[in-house]
Amino acid sequence: MRKLIIGLKLMLSGMPHSYAPATPLTLDVWPGNAPGETTSSPGTSEEDSEGSYGKITKVTDVTGPQLFWYAAPGPIRPRPTVVICPGGGYWILATDIEGSEIAAWINSLGYNAAVLHYRVPNRRDGALQDAQRALSLLRSKSETLGIDIHHLGILGFSAGGHLVARLSCCESRSYDTVDEADKFSSRPDFSLLIYPAYLWDKAGGQAPPEVQPHAGMPPVFLTQTRDDSHFEIENYVGALEAAGVPAHAAMYDSGGHGYGLRLDKSLQAHHWSDEAAAWLKLQTTK
Repeated sequence: MRKLIIGLKLMLSGMPHSYAPATPLTLDVWPGNAPGETTSSPGTSEEDSEGSYGKITKVTDVTGPQLFWYAAPGPIRPRPTVVICPGGGYWILATDIEGSEIAAWINSLGYNAAVLHYRVPNRRDGALQDAQRALSLLRSKSETLGIDIHHLGILGFSAGGHLVARLSCCESRSYDTVDEADKFSSRPDFSLLIYPAYLWDKAGGQAPPEVQPHAGMPPVFLTQTRDDSHFEIENYVGALEAAGVPAHAAMYDSGGHGYGLRLDKSLQAHHWSDEAAAWLKLQTTK
């Protein structure tokens, strides 16, 4: 049965949607150059103040992917962990509104978070390799970082949502084994697609091949507003359910695209994170 929730108001503990990120630990995703790269740069950063949701930090020209690790508060012990993939059309990464601010929110739920700066611009296959490697690398460091390797999931915004869907659909590693870390699984235990893009071929009436749902995928949470020009999750959740994938979709009327946690509180879509938090709790207590 379709788990379609429209405008559900959970209001968990009255939590505000404003979070101050801590100082992260930086981890290189690859031990040397990433596959196919001749340089290893963390990219260049600039601040954009012209958007609808305030100042946004944008990073591009990433050839040396990195993970920014935000440990959950308290002692190190095995905890659920969420890898975060910022959006930006595969051209830039919106690293605060869809990165560090999201990590702070994930930490507030008692989970570890890691923001992935994957390769951009226009390196979609490289980004998939980075995401797979990130999950394997974190599992390989589970004892020192305090990661529950059976509750390691991934969340992505916009193009990052497409990347998460692609990773979730992928049944094999997309690069040759590099080191011992690659002996660990690169499959997420759960996936969250937040206003994802590129999930539906409207002309063909189906999901593109790289995000075609199948029964081996992890459970998926999806959210989007109907006034988003990339609104596709209604079709995609139907494809997920047809493939037997547990799917929970939260759809709202208005909010647009690219808002992270910064939506006006008067909009129902402001509560997407409450719905996601409730869904995450179910996934991480199984």
